[in-house]
Amino acid sequence: MAQAFKRFMPMFDRVLVERFVPELKTKGGIMIPEKAQGKISEATVVAVGAGARNNNGEIVPVSVRAGDKVLLPEYGGTKVTLEDNDYFLFRDGDILGKFESS
Repeated sequence: MAQAFKRFMPMFDRVLVERFVPELKTKGGIMIPEKAQGKISEATVVAVGAGARNNNGEIVPVSVRAGDKVLLPEYGGTKVTLEDNDYFLFRDGDILGKFESS
């Protein structure tokens, strides 16, 4: 996986995330059908761009870092497949929030 990120880095204010894997079974061992799983709105930041330029030409850095856990909108993002793994690209402003590490 590390090789793919040496070749691919997000541009400007883009953030590359990996969505959490949905639970496939309940605690009791019952399989959850794909339609009932719902859309996963939490993800881990994998890579970030340098930031976007504001009206004065200054670079505004991205507000998250690699490794942060974030909350994503229900829809949006661009799907990217790297080494048979699915990732999503979002703009920094599209990310709804980040979770504090405890």
